Order: sequence, then C-alpha cells, then structure tokens
Amino acid sequence: MEEKTVKKGRLFVVSAPSGTGKTTLCRLLMDEFKTLSYSVSLTTRKPREGEVHGKDYHFVSVPEFERMIEAGELVEWANVHGNYYGTSLTFIRESLDRGRDILLDIDVQGAASIRAAYPEAVTIFIMPPSMEALRDRLEKRGTDSPEVIETRLGNAIREMEQKGLFTHVVVNDRLETARDRLFEIIR
Repeated sequence: MEEKTVKKGRLFVVSAPSGTGKTTLCRLLMDEFKTLSYSVSLTTRKPREGEVHGKDYHFVSVPEFERMIEAGELVEWANVHGNYYGTSLTFIRESLDRGRDILLDIDVQGAASIRAAYPEAVTIFIMPPSMEALRDRLEKRGTDSPEVIETRLGNAIREMEQKGLFTHVVVNDRLETARDRLFEIIR
C-alpha cells in the first residue's frame, strides 16, 4: 500500500498598527478562503464588547500566560500596551503538518518571531493611508482614551518603520482595494 504524503500548509502573517483595519481585512479573508485556518491568539487583556472567547481571542489570566511562556508552548508572544498576546506553537505545528494553511493576525513583534521560526511564511503589512486617517479611525472606534490613542499612534510610527521586513505591504485606503490585493496574495 502506498502512503499518501500530505503537502505542508502555508503560513500567512498579517500585521499592522492598531486601527488600520487589519481585523476587518482578516475576517474578509476567512470568509473568502474557507480552507484557511485562523489562528486565534491568546491574550491577557479583558474582552471588548461582543468579543467571544475562543473565536476572537483565547482570554487567559496573566499567571496562565506566564506558565505557557515558561513551558515553551508559544511560538511567539509579546507584551503590547500592557497586555500579553501570543500564538500557540502546538496549533501552528499540527495545522501545518496536516496541510492546513493558517492565517495569523498578529503585531509586528510577533511577526518577527514567526519569521525567525518559519522563514517561508508569507508576511503582509497593512499600512494606513496617513497618520491623520489612522488617528481618525482610532478616535471613531471609541474604545480607547486620548492617552491610549497617543500611545497607539507613537507605536504605529515605530511599527511602520519595519514594513520593509514584510513580504508584501498593502495600504488600506479603500477597504475593497485592500481586500482585493490581499486576495491576490493568498491566491
């Protein structure tokens, strides 16, 4: 009997400054590409209104997250805006080995760790059309204080300086145009 070899899956990493529409674009990718597995990140931050544990994030306590770091259970992790975020190493390994393509929606720090562990990963950086547009989006979102918005804008400048480390850069000026460009990349 012949043994079937399973083609290894592909890893797609989408990163962007907060407020660029990354999560919206990732949802559109998941709707379009039914065979794409979404890597649900772990976080210690509190859920926002409407977020569902296991769908939007795996919400865990700080001690549990720190235990996972010590046990080597995360392929990447970072402390962002005072909260831990990370990606399960087991989920990534098992999905890729089964031939599943995976979409990771992670920050720039996490993307650097993924590139180090999986240099074949396709990395995509989402850019805002301008800093003014980014400020406007963050303010309209209504989830952050003015101080947090200023912190996010400062972080955005530092994150955008790293866009050259990504395989692709997509400007999210018009959602439909950015969506179409992402679809081309995944195809």
